[in-house]
Amino acid sequence: MVVLVPFLLITAVFSRITIMELSLPAGEGNNDSKKPQVTIEVIVRAKGLEISNGKQVLARFPLLKKEEAGVVADEEGYLDVSQLYDLELLSDYLVKIKTKYPKKTDALVLMEPDIEYRVLIRIMDSVRSSFIRQKGEEGEADILQQVVLFPDISIGDAP
Repeated sequence: MVVLVPFLLITAVFSRITIMELSLPAGEGNNDSKKPQVTIEVIVRAKGLEISNGKQVLARFPLLKKEEAGVVADEEGYLDVSQLYDLELLSDYLVKIKTKYPKKTDALVLMEPDIEYRVLIRIMDSVRSSFIRQKGEEGEADILQQVVLFPDISIGDAP
């Protein structure tokens, strides 16, 4: 009985853990293709988001104001900073990139130090997939469709 109770508690905790798969970046080997590879980097900074191609910043999305995001502190005074990042703009921009490069499946999420783990998870969810609203025909409701964007995500430190 003494062994059974801790075992049941441990298995109950493990059943609630979700695993997010990451892909490790490939080594710099001999790449015979002469076609330039497209790199998509989502850089998470304390002041907002940046999308880069590895050489230059393509877009910047500053943090939303607390009033715009509707963020309020909880009972303990904790403010969920992850809601201040404009994930809707990020998703829209990534959808445009995906339409331009439909075979591209990998992306890098680069983070500055001291960015909360919750922010990383929300950014990874936005990079992995997005919801697109399609107008329904006359008299019908709009259709909400989930689109896979860049499921092969690698993480690293921001430059």
